[in-house]
Amino acid sequence: MNRPAGKGLPATMSGHGHHGDGGGHGHGAHGAGGQHRHGPGHGDHAPGRDRHGNPEDLAAYLAKLEGADRAAWQKPDAVVEALRLPEGGVACDAGAGPGYFSLRMARAVGPRGRVYAIDVEPRMIALLRERARDAGVDNVHPLLSTDGAPALPPEPCDAILVVNTFHHFHDGAADLRRLASRLKPGGRLVNVDFQPGDLPVGPPPDHKVSREDFLAAAHEAGLELAQEHAFLPYQYFLSLRRAG
Repeated sequence: MNRPAGKGLPATMSGHGHHGDGGGHGHGAHGAGGQHRHGPGHGDHAPGRDRHGNPEDLAAYLAKLEGADRAAWQKPDAVVEALRLPEGGVACDAGAGPGYFSLRMARAVGPRGRVYAIDVEPRMIALLRERARDAGVDNVHPLLSTDGAPALPPEPCDAILVVNTFHHFHDGAADLRRLASRLKPGGRLVNVDFQPGDLPVGPPPDHKVSREDFLAAAHEAGLELAQEHAFLPYQYFLSLRRAG
């Protein structure tokens, strides 16, 4: 079910990775606003509430992150389908982690398309390269991002996907503006993030950014809501375009 885009956006904001099952908390992709935000990084987070930093036991981290039950609530195939990526198109996964969405996006754009997968964790970048190679996918281009050299896709994109990552951004509006600068005319920036409250998955409630606060930052960044999907049980799903 889709909800029509609204015109009004909140005027203030109080508050890149993909949070895994159980409410883990790791790094996020691309920096943007708030007291505990880091910078371009991976949105995929493991369970274990309020755990920041790079996971020491990567195998255990990934086992929790990519548990079989995640697909039931994250609905990754439906998310990628909703992006409406064109054959031969260009897309970006900002906060790619080990490629949970990147590889699906690569299949959606086909062999003539390209997907830029941004993360701050070198081990995630290495793992994503390995997974793409093993899957025979050669159109995913991992980009390592750092605070000193934040990565952006090197060419305009049809869609930029940010999943469970925005709360890690150093400066919400500024970082959204930077990402939006890499959109093609008519391109969409899509944010998927956890709803408020204490949920069975995702970060602790005080680490979340509400839909309203995200839209306030997006408005400041020159973006407007184009479409909203409501098929995810624990997350809001907002598709934005450049205003005007």
